[in-house]
Amino acid sequence: MFNDIINDMTAPITDSATSTRIAFTRKNPLSPKKLLLSKWTAVGPADKEKHFVVTRVVLPDLPAVRIEWVEIEAVHSRRSSMLRWRDLTDGSRWRQGWL
Repeated sequence: MFNDIINDMTAPITDSATSTRIAFTRKNPLSPKKLLLSKWTAVGPADKEKHFVVTRVVLPDLPAVRIEWVEIEAVHSRRSSMLRWRDLTDGSRWRQGWL
């Protein structure tokens, strides 16, 4: 039943009054466990560093604590830095994939 509801919400619908198709787009949620080796593009590149790869997901000492940090590496310079994984959801700074 739940899948039927989701399918109905994401399927394109037609507005009968104007015969215009309206498509719903759903943003896929990010999961910190699936970020390893994911590719990212910086919206405002600095020092020719535009493309990045998540090279490490920093696991907390206690298993009950949530994952907070990832390590990203610039493809061009191989410079790496630590970043809160939720910062990757900021569309004004990051885009998923290499664009």
